[in-house]
Amino acid sequence: MTLIADETLTAALARMMAADLRPGQTVLLEGPVGAGKTHFARAFIRARQGDLAEDVPSPTFTLVQTYDDPMGSQIWHADLYRLTDPSELFELGLDDAMQEAICLIEWPDRLDVTPPDPLRITLTPCPDPDLRQIDLEFTGADRMAARAAFVTQAGWADARVMPLAGDASARRYFRLHGPQGTAILMDDPAGAMPAFLTMTDWLNAHGFGAPAIIAQDQASGLALVQDLGDDLVARVLERDPDAAPLIYDRVTDLLVDLHRQPLPDFIPALDGAALADQVGLFAEWYPQAAGITGGAEIAPIIARLHDQLATLPPVVALRDFHAENLIWRGPAPLGLIDYQDAVAAHPAYDLVSALQDARRDVDPALETRAIDRYLAATGVDGDSFRAAYALLGAQRNLRILGIFTRLCLRDGKPRYLDFMPRVWGYIQRNLAHPALAELAAQVNALPAPDADLIERTRARCARL
Repeated sequence: MTLIADETLTAALARMMAADLRPGQTVLLEGPVGAGKTHFARAFIRARQGDLAEDVPSPTFTLVQTYDDPMGSQIWHADLYRLTDPSELFELGLDDAMQEAICLIEWPDRLDVTPPDPLRITLTPCPDPDLRQIDLEFTGADRMAARAAFVTQAGWADARVMPLAGDASARRYFRLHGPQGTAILMDDPAGAMPAFLTMTDWLNAHGFGAPAIIAQDQASGLALVQDLGDDLVARVLERDPDAAPLIYDRVTDLLVDLHRQPLPDFIPALDGAALADQVGLFAEWYPQAAGITGGAEIAPIIARLHDQLATLPPVVALRDFHAENLIWRGPAPLGLIDYQDAVAAHPAYDLVSALQDARRDVDPALETRAIDRYLAATGVDGDSFRAAYALLGAQRNLRILGIFTRLCLRDGKPRYLDFMPRVWGYIQRNLAHPALAELAAQVNALPAPDADLIERTRARCARL
Protein backbone atom coordinates (compact mmCIF):
# COMPACT_ATOMS: atom_id res chain seq x y z
CA MET A 1 0.00 0.00 0.00
CA THR A 2 1.48 3.33 -1.10
CA LEU A 3 0.39 6.77 0.05
CA ILE A 4 1.61 10.22 -0.97
CA ALA A 5 1.35 12.38 2.13
CA ASP A 6 2.22 15.76 3.55
CA GLU A 7 3.09 16.25 7.23
CA THR A 8 -0.59 16.50 8.20
CA LEU A 9 -1.59 13.23 6.56
CA THR A 10 1.56 11.51 7.84
CA ALA A 11 0.64 12.44 11.42
CA ALA A 12 -2.99 11.40 10.83
CA LEU A 13 -1.78 8.00 9.66
CA ALA A 14 0.34 7.66 12.80
CA ARG A 15 -2.66 8.52 14.98
CA MET A 16 -4.77 5.96 13.15
CA MET A 17 -2.13 3.31 13.73
CA ALA A 18 -1.89 4.29 17.40
CA ALA A 19 -5.53 3.29 17.81
CA ASP A 20 -4.83 -0.22 16.51
CA LEU A 21 -1.57 -1.48 17.96
CA ARG A 22 -1.26 -3.90 20.86
CA PRO A 23 1.62 -4.73 23.20
CA GLY A 24 4.12 -7.01 21.52
CA GLN A 25 3.82 -5.38 18.10
CA THR A 26 6.77 -3.67 16.45
CA VAL A 27 6.78 -0.93 13.81
CA LEU A 28 9.87 -0.76 11.58
CA LEU A 29 10.35 2.79 10.27
CA GLU A 30 12.61 2.80 7.24
CA GLY A 31 13.83 5.63 5.04
CA PRO A 32 16.69 8.13 4.67
CA VAL A 33 17.53 11.01 7.00
CA GLY A 34 14.82 13.66 6.87
CA ALA A 35 12.13 11.39 5.46
CA GLY A 36 9.81 11.94 8.44
CA LYS A 37 10.35 8.83 10.56
CA THR A 38 10.60 10.75 13.84
CA HIS A 39 7.65 12.96 12.86
CA PHE A 40 5.58 9.79 12.43
CA ALA A 41 6.79 8.28 15.72
CA ARG A 42 6.15 11.52 17.62
CA ALA A 43 2.54 11.72 16.38
CA PHE A 44 2.02 8.04 17.26
CA ILE A 45 3.35 8.37 20.82
CA ARG A 46 1.46 11.56 21.59
CA ALA A 47 -1.76 10.01 20.27
CA ARG A 48 -1.34 6.99 22.56
CA GLN A 49 -0.71 9.24 25.54
CA GLY A 50 -3.56 11.69 24.88
CA ASP A 51 -3.92 14.28 27.64
CA LEU A 52 -0.78 12.91 29.32
CA ALA A 53 1.37 13.42 26.22
CA GLU A 54 5.05 14.14 26.85
CA ASP A 55 7.67 15.81 24.71
CA VAL A 56 8.98 13.28 22.21
CA PRO A 57 12.59 14.08 21.32
CA SER A 58 14.50 12.19 18.68
CA PRO A 59 16.36 9.24 20.24
CA THR A 60 19.31 9.68 17.86
CA PHE A 61 21.80 10.14 20.68
CA THR A 62 20.13 8.14 23.45
CA LEU A 63 19.27 5.29 21.02
CA VAL A 64 16.12 4.52 22.99
CA GLN A 65 13.40 6.58 24.68
CA THR A 66 10.63 4.89 26.67
CA TYR A 67 7.16 6.22 27.43
CA ASP A 68 4.37 5.12 29.71
CA ASP A 69 1.26 4.23 27.77
CA PRO A 70 -2.08 5.07 29.47
CA MET A 71 -3.70 2.47 27.22
CA GLY A 72 -2.01 -0.26 29.27
CA SER A 73 1.41 -0.78 27.75
CA GLN A 74 4.80 0.86 27.36
CA ILE A 75 6.16 2.44 24.20
CA TRP A 76 9.79 2.13 23.15
CA HIS A 77 11.07 4.53 20.49
CA ALA A 78 14.46 3.47 19.14
CA ASP A 79 16.79 5.11 16.62
CA LEU A 80 19.51 2.63 15.67
CA TYR A 81 21.41 4.92 13.27
CA ARG A 82 24.34 5.21 15.70
CA LEU A 83 24.30 1.54 16.69
CA THR A 84 27.83 0.17 16.26
CA ASP A 85 27.19 -3.46 17.10
CA PRO A 86 23.98 -5.55 17.32
CA SER A 87 25.13 -6.78 20.74
CA GLU A 88 24.28 -3.33 22.11
CA LEU A 89 20.60 -4.19 21.63
CA PHE A 90 20.89 -6.65 24.51
CA GLU A 91 22.24 -3.90 26.77
CA LEU A 92 19.41 -1.61 25.74
CA GLY A 93 16.80 -4.26 26.55
CA LEU A 94 15.15 -3.82 23.15
CA ASP A 95 14.94 -7.57 22.52
CA ASP A 96 12.82 -8.07 25.63
CA ALA A 97 10.78 -4.94 24.96
CA MET A 98 9.67 -6.26 21.58
CA GLN A 99 7.98 -9.14 23.38
CA GLU A 100 5.80 -7.04 25.67
CA ALA A 101 5.79 -3.37 24.64
CA ILE A 102 4.93 -1.41 21.52
CA CYS A 103 8.19 -0.66 19.74
CA LEU A 104 8.86 1.96 17.06
CA ILE A 105 12.27 1.35 15.52
CA GLU A 106 14.00 3.73 13.14
CA TRP A 107 16.85 2.34 11.02
CA PRO A 108 15.75 -1.26 11.61
CA ASP A 109 18.36 -2.57 9.14
CA ARG A 110 20.76 -2.43 12.13
CA LEU A 111 18.81 -5.23 13.84
CA ASP A 112 20.53 -8.58 13.76
CA VAL A 113 17.17 -10.40 13.79
CA THR A 114 13.92 -8.96 12.45
CA PRO A 115 11.02 -9.47 14.87
CA PRO A 116 8.19 -11.74 13.69
CA ASP A 117 5.28 -10.09 11.85
CA PRO A 118 6.52 -6.49 12.02
CA LEU A 119 4.54 -3.56 10.64
CA ARG A 120 6.94 -2.16 8.07
CA ILE A 121 6.66 1.50 7.03
CA THR A 122 9.02 3.05 4.49
CA LEU A 123 9.09 6.84 4.10
CA THR A 124 10.75 8.29 1.01
CA PRO A 125 11.11 12.00 0.11
CA CYS A 126 9.30 13.20 -3.01
CA PRO A 127 10.49 15.85 -5.48
CA ASP A 128 8.05 18.21 -3.76
CA PRO A 129 9.76 18.85 -0.38
CA ASP A 130 6.36 19.07 1.34
CA LEU A 131 5.44 15.51 0.36
CA ARG A 132 6.72 12.02 1.08
CA GLN A 133 5.88 8.57 -0.24
CA ILE A 134 4.77 6.15 2.47
CA ASP A 135 4.83 2.43 1.72
CA LEU A 136 2.91 0.29 4.21
CA GLU A 137 3.55 -3.45 4.45
CA PHE A 138 1.22 -5.14 6.92
CA THR A 139 -2.26 -6.62 7.03
CA GLY A 140 -4.97 -3.97 7.07
CA ALA A 141 -2.70 -1.23 5.75
CA ASP A 142 -5.11 -0.27 2.97
CA ARG A 143 -8.02 0.36 5.36
CA MET A 144 -5.79 2.23 7.80
CA ALA A 145 -4.49 4.50 5.04
CA ALA A 146 -8.02 5.06 3.73
CA ARG A 147 -9.23 6.06 7.21
CA ALA A 148 -6.33 8.48 7.67
CA ALA A 149 -6.89 10.10 4.27
CA PHE A 150 -10.64 10.36 4.92
CA VAL A 151 -10.38 12.10 8.30
CA THR A 152 -7.73 14.45 6.91
CA GLN A 153 -9.98 15.44 4.03
CA ALA A 154 -12.88 15.87 6.46
CA GLY A 155 -10.87 18.33 8.58
CA TRP A 156 -10.25 15.97 11.51
CA ALA A 157 -6.58 15.16 10.87
CA ASP A 158 -5.50 16.42 14.30
CA ALA A 159 -7.99 14.24 16.17
CA ARG A 160 -6.89 11.54 18.57
CA VAL A 161 -8.38 8.19 17.49
CA MET A 162 -9.77 5.71 20.01
CA PRO A 163 -11.18 2.29 19.05
CA LEU A 164 -14.73 1.43 20.06
CA ALA A 165 -16.14 -2.01 20.63
CA GLY A 166 -17.34 -3.60 17.41
CA ASP A 167 -19.94 -6.23 16.67
CA ALA A 168 -19.97 -9.59 14.94
CA SER A 169 -19.49 -7.99 11.51
CA ALA A 170 -16.40 -6.65 9.72
CA ARG A 171 -17.39 -3.07 10.58
CA ARG A 172 -15.12 -1.03 12.82
CA TYR A 173 -15.83 2.09 14.87
CA PHE A 174 -13.53 4.77 16.29
CA ARG A 175 -14.15 7.86 18.40
CA LEU A 176 -12.28 10.96 17.25
CA HIS A 177 -11.31 13.60 19.83
CA GLY A 178 -10.50 16.80 17.99
CA PRO A 179 -10.65 20.57 18.43
CA GLN A 180 -14.24 20.42 17.11
CA GLY A 181 -15.32 17.99 19.83
CA THR A 182 -15.94 14.30 19.23
CA ALA A 183 -17.27 12.29 16.31
CA ILE A 184 -17.58 8.64 15.35
CA LEU A 185 -15.62 7.20 12.43
CA MET A 186 -17.32 4.23 10.78
CA ASP A 187 -15.30 1.86 8.62
CA ASP A 188 -17.41 -0.65 6.70
CA PRO A 189 -15.42 -2.54 4.05
CA ALA A 190 -18.34 -4.90 3.37
CA GLY A 191 -20.37 -2.46 1.28
CA ALA A 192 -23.25 -1.55 3.61
CA MET A 193 -22.37 2.15 3.86
CA PRO A 194 -24.80 3.32 1.13
CA ALA A 195 -27.68 1.54 2.92
CA PHE A 196 -26.63 3.07 6.25
CA LEU A 197 -26.50 6.59 4.83
CA THR A 198 -29.82 6.25 3.02
CA MET A 199 -31.53 4.93 6.15
CA THR A 200 -29.91 7.67 8.25
CA ASP A 201 -31.41 10.33 6.03
CA TRP A 202 -34.84 8.69 6.24
CA LEU A 203 -34.75 8.35 10.03
CA ASN A 204 -33.63 11.92 10.58
CA ALA A 205 -36.23 13.24 8.14
CA HIS A 206 -38.93 11.50 10.21
CA GLY A 207 -37.71 12.81 13.56
CA PHE A 208 -35.87 9.76 14.89
CA GLY A 209 -32.54 9.82 16.72
CA ALA A 210 -30.09 8.74 14.06
CA PRO A 211 -26.71 10.54 14.06
CA ALA A 212 -26.09 13.49 11.77
CA ILE A 213 -23.66 12.80 8.93
CA ILE A 214 -20.53 14.98 9.13
CA ALA A 215 -18.67 13.51 6.15
CA GLN A 216 -18.99 10.46 3.95
CA ASP A 217 -17.23 8.45 1.27
CA GLN A 218 -19.61 5.75 0.13
CA ALA A 219 -17.17 4.26 -2.35
CA SER A 220 -14.58 3.70 0.37
CA GLY A 221 -17.10 2.58 2.99
CA LEU A 222 -16.25 5.41 5.38
CA ALA A 223 -18.38 7.92 7.25
CA LEU A 224 -17.90 10.43 10.04
CA VAL A 225 -21.06 10.83 12.10
CA GLN A 226 -22.36 12.64 15.15
CA ASP A 227 -21.26 11.15 18.47
CA LEU A 228 -24.47 10.25 20.30
CA GLY A 229 -22.56 9.44 23.49
CA ASP A 230 -21.68 6.38 25.55
CA ASP A 231 -24.96 5.83 27.37
CA LEU A 232 -26.01 2.69 25.58
CA VAL A 233 -29.31 1.48 26.99
CA ALA A 234 -27.48 -1.70 28.01
CA ARG A 235 -25.11 0.32 30.21
CA VAL A 236 -27.89 2.42 31.69
CA LEU A 237 -29.80 -0.74 32.60
CA GLU A 238 -26.70 -2.22 34.19
CA ARG A 239 -26.14 0.90 36.29
CA ASP A 240 -29.78 1.43 37.16
CA PRO A 241 -31.95 -1.70 36.82
CA ASP A 242 -34.90 0.21 38.33
CA ALA A 243 -35.00 2.34 35.17
CA ALA A 244 -36.04 -0.66 33.06
CA PRO A 245 -39.82 0.04 33.03
CA LEU A 246 -39.30 3.64 31.89
CA ILE A 247 -36.70 2.64 29.31
CA TYR A 248 -38.74 -0.16 27.78
CA ASP A 249 -41.80 2.11 27.69
CA ARG A 250 -39.71 4.56 25.65
CA VAL A 251 -38.45 1.75 23.41
CA THR A 252 -42.01 0.55 22.80
CA ASP A 253 -43.25 4.07 22.06
CA LEU A 254 -40.42 4.56 19.57
CA LEU A 255 -41.59 1.47 17.69
CA VAL A 256 -45.21 2.62 17.76
CA ASP A 257 -44.10 5.88 16.16
CA LEU A 258 -41.79 4.14 13.68
CA HIS A 259 -44.56 1.78 12.57
CA ARG A 260 -46.87 4.69 11.81
CA GLN A 261 -44.52 5.94 9.09
CA PRO A 262 -45.10 5.01 5.45
CA LEU A 263 -42.78 2.29 4.20
CA PRO A 264 -39.82 3.63 2.20
CA ASP A 265 -39.34 1.99 -1.17
CA PHE A 266 -35.64 1.24 -0.68
CA ILE A 267 -35.76 -1.43 2.06
CA PRO A 268 -36.17 -5.13 1.20
CA ALA A 269 -39.01 -7.30 2.46
CA LEU A 270 -38.38 -9.76 5.29
CA ASP A 271 -41.15 -12.16 4.33
CA GLY A 272 -41.69 -15.85 5.02
CA ALA A 273 -39.23 -16.97 2.35
CA ALA A 274 -36.52 -14.62 3.66
CA LEU A 275 -37.09 -15.71 7.25
CA ALA A 276 -36.84 -19.36 6.21
CA ASP A 277 -33.62 -18.66 4.36
CA GLN A 278 -32.14 -16.92 7.40
CA VAL A 279 -32.99 -19.72 9.80
CA GLY A 280 -31.05 -22.03 7.50
CA LEU A 281 -28.01 -20.82 9.45
CA PHE A 282 -29.32 -22.76 12.43
CA ALA A 283 -29.79 -25.97 10.48
CA GLU A 284 -26.38 -25.58 8.85
CA TRP A 285 -24.30 -24.88 11.95
CA TYR A 286 -26.01 -25.81 15.21
CA PRO A 287 -26.27 -29.58 14.57
CA GLN A 288 -22.51 -29.55 13.89
CA ALA A 289 -21.96 -28.31 17.43
CA ALA A 290 -24.09 -31.17 18.72
CA GLY A 291 -22.35 -33.70 16.47
CA ILE A 292 -25.60 -34.77 14.80
CA THR A 293 -27.62 -34.14 11.67
CA GLY A 294 -31.07 -32.65 11.46
CA GLY A 295 -32.91 -29.34 11.46
CA ALA A 296 -33.57 -29.12 7.73
CA GLU A 297 -37.35 -29.32 8.27
CA ILE A 298 -37.41 -26.14 10.37
CA ALA A 299 -37.11 -23.57 7.57
CA PRO A 300 -40.14 -24.65 5.49
CA ILE A 301 -42.27 -24.82 8.65
CA ILE A 302 -41.34 -21.23 9.49
CA ALA A 303 -42.19 -20.05 5.97
CA ARG A 304 -45.57 -21.75 6.14
CA LEU A 305 -46.36 -20.42 9.62
CA HIS A 306 -45.40 -16.92 8.58
CA ASP A 307 -47.96 -17.02 5.78
CA GLN A 308 -50.58 -18.19 8.27
CA LEU A 309 -49.81 -15.97 11.27
CA ALA A 310 -48.06 -12.80 10.09
CA THR A 311 -51.12 -11.17 8.54
CA LEU A 312 -50.49 -7.52 9.50
CA PRO A 313 -49.08 -5.12 6.87
CA PRO A 314 -45.28 -4.84 7.06
CA VAL A 315 -43.62 -1.87 8.75
CA VAL A 316 -40.08 -0.50 9.01
CA ALA A 317 -37.96 -2.86 11.11
CA LEU A 318 -34.40 -1.84 12.06
CA ARG A 319 -33.54 -5.53 12.71
CA ASP A 320 -30.63 -5.23 15.18
CA PHE A 321 -32.87 -3.33 17.55
CA HIS A 322 -31.66 -4.04 21.09
CA ALA A 323 -30.12 -2.42 24.16
CA GLU A 324 -26.59 -2.19 22.71
CA ASN A 325 -27.81 -0.35 19.61
CA LEU A 326 -29.94 2.20 21.47
CA ILE A 327 -28.48 5.24 23.21
CA TRP A 328 -30.17 6.88 26.17
CA ARG A 329 -30.20 10.68 25.90
CA GLY A 330 -32.58 11.64 28.65
CA PRO A 331 -35.67 13.41 27.29
CA ALA A 332 -34.21 13.54 23.76
CA PRO A 333 -35.20 10.81 21.29
CA LEU A 334 -33.39 7.52 21.80
CA GLY A 335 -30.21 7.42 19.76
CA LEU A 336 -30.12 4.80 17.01
CA ILE A 337 -27.15 2.96 15.53
CA ASP A 338 -26.57 -0.16 13.42
CA TYR A 339 -29.71 0.03 11.29
CA GLN A 340 -28.20 -0.39 7.82
CA ASP A 341 -29.96 -3.76 7.48
CA ALA A 342 -33.45 -2.29 7.93
CA VAL A 343 -36.28 -4.25 6.30
CA ALA A 344 -40.01 -4.26 5.84
CA ALA A 345 -41.31 -6.84 8.32
CA HIS A 346 -44.15 -7.74 10.63
CA PRO A 347 -44.59 -5.17 13.46
CA ALA A 348 -43.56 -7.73 16.09
CA TYR A 349 -40.07 -8.20 14.67
CA ASP A 350 -38.25 -5.29 16.36
CA LEU A 351 -40.30 -5.64 19.53
CA VAL A 352 -39.13 -9.21 20.00
CA SER A 353 -35.59 -8.14 19.12
CA ALA A 354 -35.61 -5.63 21.99
CA LEU A 355 -37.42 -7.80 24.53
CA GLN A 356 -35.66 -11.10 23.89
CA ASP A 357 -32.11 -9.79 24.06
CA ALA A 358 -29.40 -12.41 23.58
CA ARG A 359 -26.96 -10.46 25.75
CA ARG A 360 -29.09 -9.80 28.83
CA ASP A 361 -32.14 -11.00 30.67
CA VAL A 362 -35.36 -9.03 30.32
CA ASP A 363 -37.96 -9.58 33.02
CA PRO A 364 -40.87 -11.54 31.45
CA ALA A 365 -43.22 -9.13 33.23
CA LEU A 366 -41.58 -6.25 31.35
CA GLU A 367 -41.93 -8.16 28.10
CA THR A 368 -45.68 -8.61 28.75
CA ARG A 369 -45.99 -4.95 29.75
CA ALA A 370 -44.30 -3.78 26.52
CA ILE A 371 -46.48 -6.01 24.32
CA ASP A 372 -49.62 -4.78 26.07
CA ARG A 373 -48.47 -1.17 25.68
CA TYR A 374 -47.85 -1.70 21.96
CA LEU A 375 -51.27 -3.32 21.47
CA ALA A 376 -53.03 -0.52 23.35
CA ALA A 377 -51.29 2.15 21.26
CA THR A 378 -51.88 0.50 17.89
CA GLY A 379 -55.22 -1.23 18.39
CA VAL A 380 -54.13 -4.41 16.59
CA ASP A 381 -55.65 -7.75 17.56
CA GLY A 382 -53.80 -9.18 20.54
CA ASP A 383 -54.19 -12.88 19.83
CA SER A 384 -52.90 -12.74 16.27
CA PHE A 385 -50.10 -10.34 17.24
CA ARG A 386 -48.89 -12.61 20.05
CA ALA A 387 -48.88 -15.64 17.75
CA ALA A 388 -46.78 -13.80 15.19
CA TYR A 389 -44.56 -12.47 17.99
CA ALA A 390 -43.89 -16.03 19.16
CA LEU A 391 -43.08 -17.18 15.63
CA LEU A 392 -40.72 -14.29 14.94
CA GLY A 393 -39.10 -14.75 18.33
CA ALA A 394 -38.48 -18.42 17.60
CA GLN A 395 -37.14 -17.69 14.12
CA ARG A 396 -34.89 -14.85 15.26
CA ASN A 397 -33.42 -16.78 18.16
CA LEU A 398 -32.84 -19.93 16.11
CA ARG A 399 -30.97 -17.81 13.61
CA ILE A 400 -28.94 -16.26 16.43
CA LEU A 401 -27.96 -19.71 17.69
CA GLY A 402 -26.78 -20.54 14.18
CA ILE A 403 -24.77 -17.31 14.00
CA PHE A 404 -23.16 -17.88 17.40
CA THR A 405 -22.19 -21.43 16.43
CA ARG A 406 -20.74 -20.23 13.11
CA LEU A 407 -18.77 -17.47 14.83
CA CYS A 408 -17.11 -20.14 16.93
CA LEU A 409 -16.63 -23.00 14.47
CA ARG A 410 -15.77 -20.92 11.42
CA ASP A 411 -14.40 -17.63 12.76
CA GLY A 412 -12.75 -18.72 16.01
CA LYS A 413 -14.87 -16.41 18.22
CA PRO A 414 -16.12 -18.52 21.13
CA ARG A 415 -17.31 -15.71 23.43
CA TYR A 416 -20.80 -15.77 21.94
CA LEU A 417 -21.33 -19.33 23.16
CA ASP A 418 -21.99 -18.01 26.66
CA PHE A 419 -25.23 -16.43 25.43
CA MET A 420 -26.64 -19.65 24.00
CA PRO A 421 -28.53 -20.93 27.07
CA ARG A 422 -30.40 -17.61 27.35
CA VAL A 423 -31.27 -17.70 23.64
CA TRP A 424 -32.46 -21.30 23.97
CA GLY A 425 -34.67 -20.21 26.84
CA TYR A 426 -36.29 -17.60 24.61
CA ILE A 427 -36.86 -20.26 21.97
CA GLN A 428 -38.60 -22.49 24.46
CA ARG A 429 -40.77 -19.61 25.66
CA ASN A 430 -41.87 -18.89 22.09
CA LEU A 431 -42.42 -22.53 21.17
CA ALA A 432 -44.87 -22.85 24.04
CA HIS A 433 -47.43 -20.94 21.98
CA PRO A 434 -50.04 -23.41 20.69
CA ALA A 435 -49.77 -22.11 17.12
CA LEU A 436 -46.12 -23.27 16.99
CA ALA A 437 -46.67 -26.91 17.97
CA GLU A 438 -45.33 -28.30 14.68
CA LEU A 439 -42.21 -26.15 14.90
CA ALA A 440 -41.72 -27.10 18.55
CA ALA A 441 -41.69 -30.79 17.70
CA GLN A 442 -38.87 -30.30 15.20
CA VAL A 443 -36.74 -27.97 17.34
CA ASN A 444 -37.11 -30.00 20.51
CA ALA A 445 -35.86 -33.10 18.73
CA LEU A 446 -32.43 -31.41 18.82
CA PRO A 447 -30.30 -31.24 21.99
CA ALA A 448 -30.29 -28.08 24.09
CA PRO A 449 -27.06 -26.04 24.36
CA ASP A 450 -26.23 -27.29 27.84
CA ALA A 451 -22.85 -26.88 29.52
CA ASP A 452 -21.45 -30.06 27.97
CA LEU A 453 -22.40 -29.12 24.40
CA ILE A 454 -21.02 -25.59 24.85
CA GLU A 455 -17.70 -26.85 26.23
CA ARG A 456 -17.32 -29.36 23.41
CA THR A 457 -17.99 -26.59 20.89
CA ARG A 458 -15.51 -24.29 22.64
CA ALA A 459 -12.87 -27.02 22.50
CA ARG A 460 -13.38 -27.37 18.74
CA CYS A 461 -13.04 -23.60 18.42
CA ALA A 462 -9.75 -23.62 20.34
CA ARG A 463 -8.31 -26.09 17.82
CA LEU A 464 -8.92 -23.76 14.88
